[in-house]
Amino acid sequence: MRRRQIGELEVSVLGIGGNNFGTNFFGRGCDAGEVDRILRTGLDAGVNLVDTAEEYSITSFLGEGHSEELIGAALGARRDEAVLSTKFLNSDAGNPGERGAARIIAAVEASLGRLRTDRIDLYQQHFPDPDTPVDEVLEALSRLVADGKVREIGWCNAAPEQVHDAAAAVQRSGSRPFRSCQLQYSLLERPADELLAALTRTGTVVLAYFPLASGLLSGKYHRGQPPPADSRLASDALVATILRDGVMSKQPLLSDARLTTVDELAAFAADSGHSLLELALSWVAAQPSVASVLTGVTSPGQVTANAAALDWLLTPDECAAVDAIVAREADGAES
Repeated sequence: MRRRQIGELEVSVLGIGGNNFGTNFFGRGCDAGEVDRILRTGLDAGVNLVDTAEEYSITSFLGEGHSEELIGAALGARRDEAVLSTKFLNSDAGNPGERGAARIIAAVEASLGRLRTDRIDLYQQHFPDPDTPVDEVLEALSRLVADGKVREIGWCNAAPEQVHDAAAAVQRSGSRPFRSCQLQYSLLERPADELLAALTRTGTVVLAYFPLASGLLSGKYHRGQPPPADSRLASDALVATILRDGVMSKQPLLSDARLTTVDELAAFAADSGHSLLELALSWVAAQPSVASVLTGVTSPGQVTANAAALDWLLTPDECAAVDAIVAREADGAES
């Protein structure tokens, strides 16, 4: 498995996302035994990046921490083989008055306990905090690095102006910079060029989430055909509504235009001797700003398939041909 750098961390180009570990809001997810099998399969295949968040999965009405607990238990003696990344929220539903640096310190201690570790390799702010100066956030996170509780820091879902503000704060105070930024990044849903340019200027790499565009690039959905009975769109009305309405995408996932694009991408992949899933993951991994492609999985077989998919190293000509297919959809939407 190829490795790339996030600051001093060396991470696999494929990462395992822990958002399906434990019971989620839709009543689905992986139990302890399945998480153990998934992580063992990943580590054996050279996949060392394991990403989660303090709020992933439900353990109570407020719900936080179960994914971290399952990962900590499953890694056990193999902890040092993994690069553990987790995220904190800007507030805690159980203690809404705790914000800023105090919230960060409380959150990291709770995550360390649930993950059964003495350090978090990559600690990330899940969303920029509109109520706390970025200077305060970076100072608190830098203190955690100095104390040895965190090795590198990152954030998620930032906007270009926020990236510039964070870089200015580092210049002012000499604090630790954000080394990574998690963004939705797929063939169909790409970060704005302005954002990618800002991250490149500040030396911040991307961790790409939703690389399969909420499952649309998994190869399950086709134009003119109903969603398969075992798919999320067919089995979960709430998820289906969210995805069909395009809440996380530029347009509804099951629109004719989008499904036509998916079929064209699948045909391109097949002509190259590959699957649509292999094309989707390999294209994201080929982007120069991307350090790792995060994939939410529910079985060891998915880990194996995703790892094998990244054996396809797309050439510049192949990337250009794929981009042309996607551009036709955008051109049609504008006409």
